[in-house]
Amino acid sequence: MKIFFQILVTISFLLQGSGFAQEDSLVSFDDIEFSEGTPDSAGLIDGADDVVFSDGNVDTNKLEGDRSDASTATLLPADQAEKQSMWAIFIAGLIGGFAAFLMPCIFPMVPLTVSFFTKKSGTKGKAISQALLYGIFIIIIYVALGMLITMAFGADALNALSTNGVFNFLFFLLLVVFAASFFGAFEITLPSSFVNKIDSNSDRGGLVGLFFMSASLAVVSFSCTGPIIGTLLVEAATKGERLGPAIGMLGFSLALAVPFVLFAMFPSMMKSLPKSGGWLNSVKVVLGFLELALALKFLSNVDLAYNWQLLDREVFLSLWIVIFGLMGLYLIGKIKFSHDSPLSYLSVPRTMLAIIVFSFVVYMMPGMWGAPLKSIAAFLPPIGTQDFDISTVHSLGNAHSTDAESRKHYAHFHSRATIKGFDPYYDYEEALAAAKEQNKPLMIDFTGWTCVNCRKMEADVWSDQKIRNLINQEFILVELYVDEHDLKLPETEQYISPQSGKKINTVGKKNTDFQISKFGSNSQPLYALVDNNGELLVPSSGANYDIEKYAAFLQSGMEAYKDRIAN
Repeated sequence: MKIFFQILVTISFLLQGSGFAQEDSLVSFDDIEFSEGTPDSAGLIDGADDVVFSDGNVDTNKLEGDRSDASTATLLPADQAEKQSMWAIFIAGLIGGFAAFLMPCIFPMVPLTVSFFTKKSGTKGKAISQALLYGIFIIIIYVALGMLITMAFGADALNALSTNGVFNFLFFLLLVVFAASFFGAFEITLPSSFVNKIDSNSDRGGLVGLFFMSASLAVVSFSCTGPIIGTLLVEAATKGERLGPAIGMLGFSLALAVPFVLFAMFPSMMKSLPKSGGWLNSVKVVLGFLELALALKFLSNVDLAYNWQLLDREVFLSLWIVIFGLMGLYLIGKIKFSHDSPLSYLSVPRTMLAIIVFSFVVYMMPGMWGAPLKSIAAFLPPIGTQDFDISTVHSLGNAHSTDAESRKHYAHFHSRATIKGFDPYYDYEEALAAAKEQNKPLMIDFTGWTCVNCRKMEADVWSDQKIRNLINQEFILVELYVDEHDLKLPETEQYISPQSGKKINTVGKKNTDFQISKFGSNSQPLYALVDNNGELLVPSSGANYDIEKYAAFLQSGMEAYKDRIAN
């Protein structure tokens, strides 16, 4: 999501002087229950509730089990990764709130609302107090919406969303609908009877009137803010954090409420605001393009997890190139939508944004031939899904082992999952046997098809020559995909997990159960360095984008292994 929100940050400044005609524009759950299913259940969503992807930089769960060598190891505080994830959700909410403030359903209401407070209150102090209460009620309403999402789905269900095929596909469709709404195909509105009832209560005096004024802003502006709110809730929910939706809505509502309070405190600041007009619709359309681009990420998650092989890396990139290319053409006035005003000239800010977008398009083009594109690699399908990769003609210093193709699950994973220059195993028992035979420590990489941080680690850290050499030369590497739903286990290998009590019938479930039972963690990526008996050498690590620190982690495992075999 970061790449989209980085672009969003500039929209408010770069579209205000867009040169559109200055015409004012003012646009006047049932209970959900998730069941775990019977142990024999199978299908598209089977097993998704066992997996959580964390945005933290380290593994945050304490080690469990009877591993005597690891019992004294202490990881970083358990709430560190959660705090980082919460901050990311909060910042995303802030950016979404500022973007919503620039929507044609909200921006023109600022002078009307501030004038209401200043004229009705009589004194500046009372106007400020009423505006402050107005802002507080806005925050309460949106945070309550976030809390309702958590209460309706439950924390366990939210944890399952990040790898659940059905939900990822529904999220894809939902974001496409939001994009179409921003493009002007239709408006997403609440029932008119509900809107009118809320609005009629806003005429009451006192706190009740102010509360319903805040509620009126929320319901009247829903056609503009609904897609932004929906996107934020989807993103927050798939982080797997219990309070994620509420934190996202806190950031959103704070960014939305603060301007109203500030302008009530300092009415003269409104003179510096740009006039409402066609540029407000431009903000909606640009957001529509971003929604469409983000939707493809959710579709890619499903494609990877269920091995459809429809949205390979070059297909994904080609769609992004077209989407952002169309955005650039829209910014320079070559494309118009039904609600757009005539573009008489290009302003300097609009030109600058167009340059940024077109530059991004040019940056992505070499990726069609296998360029790593490190800045967005975390959002792209793995490089292994690339049909044509010109860089494969160069040696990466690691020839495939002679037995590589005979390894378990090699044909399923290697061609589309493993990054260039590595030669891993894909089954733990097989890799452990190889580690014993070659007298090397085993490096376990718990990863996932839909794990954004895993792709970022591979693109930014594992691609470094120093790290690649350390892994290839000093370790036996095994990659265990926890969200692999396509590979079924033979009947003789299926079992009931003592940890969860569920039937383990897929490779992904087996890897997930192993990670939870052996290492007391279900976040990815998780890197565990173990000896030939499968016992931890050093505390496991999560994502660490500092190459030197990650190299030190690997070297500490090597040294611990040498000490252990020496004794």
